[in-house]
Amino acid sequence: MSTTKKKKKQTSASIYQVVWKWHFYAGIISAPFLFILAFSGSVYLFKPQIEAFLYQDYLVVDHVTEDRLSFSAQRDQVKETYPDASISSFVLKDEPDATTEFLISEDGESASVFVNPYTGDIQGKLADDNRLMTIFKKIHSELWIAGTIGNRIVELAACWAIILLITGLYIWWPRNRASIWGTVLPRVRKKGRLFWRDMHAVPAFWLSIFILILIATGLPWSGVLGQQIQKLSTAPDHSYAWQERPESITLSKDAADGIPWANENLEMPESEFESEYLPISIEDVTHIAEMEDMAYPYTLSLPDGPTGVYTISHETNRLDLSTKHIDQYSGTVLVSRSFQDFDLIPKLVSAGIALHEGRLFGWPNQVLGLITCLGLMGIVVSSFVMWKKRKPSGKLGAPPGSKDKKVTRVVFFIMLGLGLILPLVGLSIICIYLLDRFIFSKLSFFSSKHEKTQQRTG
Repeated sequence: MSTTKKKKKQTSASIYQVVWKWHFYAGIISAPFLFILAFSGSVYLFKPQIEAFLYQDYLVVDHVTEDRLSFSAQRDQVKETYPDASISSFVLKDEPDATTEFLISEDGESASVFVNPYTGDIQGKLADDNRLMTIFKKIHSELWIAGTIGNRIVELAACWAIILLITGLYIWWPRNRASIWGTVLPRVRKKGRLFWRDMHAVPAFWLSIFILILIATGLPWSGVLGQQIQKLSTAPDHSYAWQERPESITLSKDAADGIPWANENLEMPESEFESEYLPISIEDVTHIAEMEDMAYPYTLSLPDGPTGVYTISHETNRLDLSTKHIDQYSGTVLVSRSFQDFDLIPKLVSAGIALHEGRLFGWPNQVLGLITCLGLMGIVVSSFVMWKKRKPSGKLGAPPGSKDKKVTRVVFFIMLGLGLILPLVGLSIICIYLLDRFIFSKLSFFSSKHEKTQQRTG
């Protein structure tokens, strides 16, 4: 073998060792959380079917008649039953046997009250925190840790998962073998670590693009990167192309319910208020919604105070996403932003969110999401089994690093480059590098020294 080929082979081996080590640390950081996210996400994908089954007594009326109560009368019935509650909004559906869901707040607790639109009877009250899908949503978005900390952990795990995929594909890449076995098909007849290696690497290869899409479409909800995506998607030029920009510090997401992601940061306008003005009725607003071709189901949020506005918003079907703020006295549509008004970026992000939640193209979308989540859970489990089989007793089991300092530095700076794109990752990369350099390596040294001492004394 020539010197050039030998050096090239050594460099390739060094790169492999460094990438493998970063892959290992990416797995240590993200794998446990990815399992939780995949499990909770696989359940949340089927939110419509699960809630329709669990809460049928709340959602469906027994008998449908020709006489239907006005929405104002239904609201008054809720006020009479819950006099200390404030009603923020209600959901309008086009199914004749559907109850009307009013969103209320009472004693600091948010809940839904379901009204029979034909009799005015209250069919039940369901606290938001007690809904099964709310519980799974909290697990999925915050790991049940309310607030910033949980959201940041989820974002960090998701960003590291992207690095996990990139490094994993590099390790998987077939260099010296032409066989499809162990590359695109698992060697199921093998035993031990080789079997688990194939059960880890092969499914990861096939599902890599789907996992990457699933992670990328979930990032808009993240606290750091997600805010940057949202600012880009809801820049003033995007949001108010045909209207005068309202002078308000209140955002739509803080004053109305059921707002699509791309419209959350729209500033709230104010109604033109004079003491002699009388508000229009809820029925007038629903008529305006019909005139504006609002898609069902949509949420109608009630005005907050004399300068507040009615807000009608639909967020279920990505092609019909829409938010309209309406003057509560004149009925004028003050601000309107629909999917057709979005620029390319918010359109792509909104479509990605629909894909992530399993509602972009019906039940096949849900099944595809479920397969991806189950596959991701299996990849995490197989990685844990491989690690346990390879890990020496008393050690972390990190792969040995390369002695080629140049290769180590190059890969490190490439990792930092990814950290610039994924902000939370950048800081954690530096932390891991320092831990590996000054702590993990020392632990491995002392562990090895202890084992040799035991062997001599044994």
